[in-house]
Amino acid sequence: MKFDEQVYRTVKLVPEGKVATYGQIAFMSGHKGAARAVGNALHVNPYFGEVPCHRVVNSQGRLAPSFAFGGIDAQKTMLEREGVEVTDGKVDLEKYQWRG
Repeated sequence: MKFDEQVYRTVKLVPEGKVATYGQIAFMSGHKGAARAVGNALHVNPYFGEVPCHRVVNSQGRLAPSFAFGGIDAQKTMLEREGVEVTDGKVDLEKYQWRG
């Protein structure tokens, strides 16, 4: 299976109301250390709406400044609709990180 497809498959596991980090998705996809590549794959996600890429944040809980599907405000809105609090462009990972 291609790298991007492994990433999309893993991101689909992140439940509503939770987030995962790029590094976490890389690790869970079998590509430890490939956080940046995960970001690149999500930026060109051809399955928007099916693969919840808005639930992926950086290792500090920061949203993507150039979220491919409407920018940082769109990502923030999508997360807030799921009950995830976003403060100053950041999610509290202690509270919202998926531990799957």
